[in-house]
This record gives sequence, C-alpha cells and structure tokens, in this order.
Amino acid sequence: MFAHNKRLQYTVRVSETNPGLANLMLEQFGGPQGELAAACRYFTQGLGEEDAGRKDLLMDIATEELSHLEVIGTIVAMLNKGAKGRLAEGTESEAEMYRSITGGGNDSHVTQVLYGGGPPLINSAGVPWTAAYIDTIGEPTADLRSNIAAEARAKIIYERLINLTDDPGVKDALTFLMTREIAHQKSFEKALYSIEGNFPPGKLPGDPRFTNTYFDMSQGDGTIATDALRGSWNQGDQWKFISARDQQVAVDGGSGIGSVDLKPAELKAVEQMASRGASDPGLDPMTGAELGMADLSVLGDPVEEAKAQVKKNAKKGST
Repeated sequence: MFAHNKRLQYTVRVSETNPGLANLMLEQFGGPQGELAAACRYFTQGLGEEDAGRKDLLMDIATEELSHLEVIGTIVAMLNKGAKGRLAEGTESEAEMYRSITGGGNDSHVTQVLYGGGPPLINSAGVPWTAAYIDTIGEPTADLRSNIAAEARAKIIYERLINLTDDPGVKDALTFLMTREIAHQKSFEKALYSIEGNFPPGKLPGDPRFTNTYFDMSQGDGTIATDALRGSWNQGDQWKFISARDQQVAVDGGSGIGSVDLKPAELKAVEQMASRGASDPGLDPMTGAELGMADLSVLGDPVEEAKAQVKKNAKKGST
C-alpha cells in the first residue's frame, strides 16, 4: 500500500524560467538512468525477493525513488512554468515566443508544444521511457551489482546537470538527489557483501580450466603501448596470462572447428541446398555495377584538361 504526502522530500526552489534546462532535466525523469527506471527496477526486485531484509531494503529505496521522481518532475514543471503560461496565452509575438522556447539550443520547443511544459516520460532527446531500461534478472547477487552500477550512473548524470546550471535552488535540489544516489549505492554494496559466497553470481561454479585465465587478445603496435598493460586484473598468482595466439584457439583441446550431428534426411537436404546455391569460382560475370561504369580511358587526363582550359581562358582575357 502506498500513500502520497503532498510535501516533497526536498524543497524545490527555482529562480527563473528556463525551458532548455528543463528539457535536460528530463534525463533523470524519463531517461535510462532516471528515477522512474530506478523505482521500477527496485520495486520489481523487491516483489520477488525471498530475503526479508533485502526485500525491505528494495521496497524502501523503490519508494524513495518515486519521491525523487516527484522532485525532479517538480523542477521540470517549475522551469517550464513561465514559458508554459506565455505560450498558452500567446502573450508575445510569434517570433519572440519561438526564440524564447528554442533559445536553449535543444528540443525544449518539443516539450512545450507537445506536452504543454509538463514533465513527460521521455529523456532529454525526446525518446519515450521504456520498460527495457529495467534489467532485473531475479538473482540477488547479479541484481545488486546492477543496482550499484545504476546508482553510480545516476550520480554522474546528476553531476553533469549540476554543472549545467547556475540556479542556486536547482543546484541545491540536484545535490540532494545526487547524494542519495551515494547512500543507495552504499546500501546495495552492503547488502551484496552480506551474502556469503556472492561471487560468482548464481549457483554453478565456473570451469576451473578457464576461471583464472586471462587471454591477451589485443596485441600489436597501438597508440598507447606495444605490450599488454598489466595490473591486478590480469597478473599475479591467481591469473594464468596467455599471449601466444596458438594457445588462444581451441582452448578446450578440440579442433576448434564446429560440428553438428544430423539425421540422414537432414544431411541430404543440407547437401542439396548447398549444391543448389554453390558459387562457381571459375566464373567472372558482368555485373550491373560494371555496366554502369564509365570508360575512364576515353576521358583523358582531367588535370591536363583543366590546365588547358585555364590557358584558354587566360588567352581570351588578354584579347
């Protein structure tokens, strides 16, 4: 059960109308890193969670994310409010009104004309919100890692939005929202590490032949370094580092060539299909592209022709 409190979780104070900034704020309203996506992600995870403590955590944060959606939506609406009234009442000339809602250099005119200045469920580029943003897989050790990353991405978006405005009230509210991303990330990390044996995710162990193997696949004279850069991610006693190309293929000990067992009828059909569609390497047919190509040999040298034309024009000018 949910109940709405008309007071915002954090007080929003906006100094002046700014449709362009409002449009950018939509990234955290209907974007992939936004508050609605976060609320739906944690809510659906919470419904399927079997651990009482994690279920409580997920439902608490999901509900708080809805309050953040309300805060960011209120900021969008307030930044649009003045322009919304002017556009609705036609208080300015057409040209002046057009300049005022497109001066931000982005799609703020779209949100004004299509959505009346309200906060639509789109991102800053006008792409509608989609449930595809929700990447829950139903395994806590995987979902919590995804949640940690989601909170980190959201924090970065808030940092960028903070750097885009000099409105002190907007900065203040955005700083609160950014800070809560840090708190949520910390909670999710604690929940993850409270699960003993949380890596690798799931139940099944990896194949011990490959679990601690690092394949040095990117080799050659690059712009950064010619040798592989080494660190704790690929060196030390826990890693087997493989650079030799012949040791990077058919690592299972097989031939490295795929095979499939077919029933006799299937094999016959495949062979007939392959025979019917086989290419003849001995043929060199004329193609449509070749038919349309000009014979360059009859065109002469374009450079020499240009020089001759220049001399001809110069001679005409002297007469």
